Amino acid sequence: MLRENFRVSLVEKVASLKYNYIENQDSWDLISRVCKEHEKQCTNAFSQLFDMVALIINVLGILFVLLMQVWWTAVFIVLISVPLFLIALKAGKASYEASRMAQKYYRRVSYLSEVLNGREAVEERALFQYSGRVNDKYRSQYEKFRKVRFRVNLKWFAKAKLSGIITAFLSSVIIVILVFPVRSGKLTIGLFIAIAGNVISLIQSLSWQMPKYVDGLAKNKEYLVDLTSLVKLQGKAEYLDKPCKTPVSVESLEFKNVSFKYPGTDRFILKGMNFKIEEGKHYAFVGINGAGKTTITKLITGLYEDFTGEILINNLSIKNYSQSQLKSMFSVVYQDFAKFYISLKDNVALGDVNGCSNDRINEALDIIDLKEAAEHLPNGLNSNLGKINEDGVDISGGQWQRTAMARAIVSPASLRVLDEPTAAIDPIEETKLYKKFKQMSQGKTAVIVTHRLGSAKIADKIVVLDKGKIVQIGTHDELINKDGKYKEMYEAQSKWYKVIDEKV
Repeated sequence: MLRENFRVSLVEKVASLKYNYIENQDSWDLISRVCKEHEKQCTNAFSQLFDMVALIINVLGILFVLLMQVWWTAVFIVLISVPLFLIALKAGKASYEASRMAQKYYRRVSYLSEVLNGREAVEERALFQYSGRVNDKYRSQYEKFRKVRFRVNLKWFAKAKLSGIITAFLSSVIIVILVFPVRSGKLTIGLFIAIAGNVISLIQSLSWQMPKYVDGLAKNKEYLVDLTSLVKLQGKAEYLDKPCKTPVSVESLEFKNVSFKYPGTDRFILKGMNFKIEEGKHYAFVGINGAGKTTITKLITGLYEDFTGEILINNLSIKNYSQSQLKSMFSVVYQDFAKFYISLKDNVALGDVNGCSNDRINEALDIIDLKEAAEHLPNGLNSNLGKINEDGVDISGGQWQRTAMARAIVSPASLRVLDEPTAAIDPIEETKLYKKFKQMSQGKTAVIVTHRLGSAKIADKIVVLDKGKIVQIGTHDELINKDGKYKEMYEAQSKWYKVIDEKV
């Protein structure tokens, strides 16, 4: 029960973190360390604590017996065991620190292992036969990971065992010294045997068992340091809230002199951004990769909060709205959308966590031309997607993208954002899909982010971005008839659109 509560608390904490922590490499490494084998850490902490308490009780009992008989033996053994305690304490801390250092190598090793063994890369792995080359990289990264851990473990093992041997030797000397009182008659043979047995038992406890437990407790202490650091990361409990059952309608959304840069960097991704989105209209944000298009969508939806300038929704600052209200305003499909290995029905229903009927799901699948494919699945809407289940089915990349778009369609949100979700669909099919999407989104506000300008033609207004700035705004006809970035990009892609105009 305790482990389950700990697991739930960790999940909720990570889910409540500000988005910039998820994108920051250092904080993500911290999250990975804490969440990795957290149940094992929790179990080990209690197990080692109880073992340590039992050991202390046992040691105190033996010390009491020795103090009553030959007091100086007990004092001597305790004194020579102090260095072992300190070494074990330092070793546990060093071992956990090594885990921190090895994290970047471990992450790379895990990724390469997935490339070598996972289903995602099976086609290219079989076609290009790159397993040998990737395997070399895997071995290289794994060797770096292993060396970091090995150096620390070897150092600790050598010190601990050497100290243990010295302690055992000195204790043997004690036993030899006690032989003289036996020979002189001051100590009986029976008492000598009892004292020698207690000395050996005490040495075993202090030289071998205690360092192991102290090492483990030191690691757990360092884990608690990481856990405390994770708890201190800024988050909001309201990030866990569901969208409002009654969505907040977005009548207008305006950027006023908005600039943004990632935390810890000096380069502005967006500079002095000014534009206004009005209810019921469709907008296309276009530009080459790195122009700042996706950053705008993440600012619009409230994922990024550390910006300068103002973002106004219905003439109120975006910061005045609760997370529950913000979540109810937007439905978003990103280029790197999630693939949920659950049923097709549940995949689409995630678009409205407050409840989604089968009719709405079927309507969404029909709009994005996935209904017929769904009917041919083994169990229809109830078919599990992905091969992690025995009855799971693989679908194409384009079908995964359509499934993600279906989630946006069933959402009751008034503003829909499509951030290049159709990268796996050819330009002709993409344009057809966007036209259907526009028809279906009549009365709703839509933002389309794309670098394929053929799809941008359907928008009521096109916003052209370059190097984090807006360089042009207008309709397709207005922009194509004047020299500028849009015309330059459109002419570079014109061979696509001649075919599209003929087929769409």
